Amino acid sequence: MSSAKIKTWQELPSLLEHWRKQGRKIVFTNGCFDILHAGHVCYLEEARKLGDRLIVGLNSDSSVSRLKGSSRPVIPQQERALVLASLECVDCVVIFEQDTPSELIELICPDILVKGGDWAVRDIVGSDFVLSRGGEVHSLPFKEGLSSSTILARLAAGNPDKVMKK
Repeated sequence: MSSAKIKTWQELPSLLEHWRKQGRKIVFTNGCFDILHAGHVCYLEEARKLGDRLIVGLNSDSSVSRLKGSSRPVIPQQERALVLASLECVDCVVIFEQDTPSELIELICPDILVKGGDWAVRDIVGSDFVLSRGGEVHSLPFKEGLSSSTILARLAAGNPDKVMKK
């Protein structure tokens, strides 16, 4: 059941301890994931290949609104979390209220921190923390033209037939 992959901050320590006892390499990424699209899926699959378990930090509704404006998110956090949790490559989803995932990263202490290619490694929140603990930080290639903002802009312009690239 996908909803079982959605965890609270309080549930994370025991899950992490279990995975670490099994020798699992933990990968962490985060984002809003509003209007999940092919670019997100490709990115998450690539992130998962870097380790054994993928934890996705999901911006809460209030966090998304602060970052993207009052019209966002389009999809509520629990629905976004369930869609992410339904992906085979995602092992755990945890929602965070803050504007950045730095506190969550410090709680998880991932072996590998990943963001999309629109982020330089030095600019990825938590990169200093992860690197100081001997971990890795990766900026994965960005899928040009595949973004929630682009999809929403095309819809707003009245071009729903052009939402998907042909």
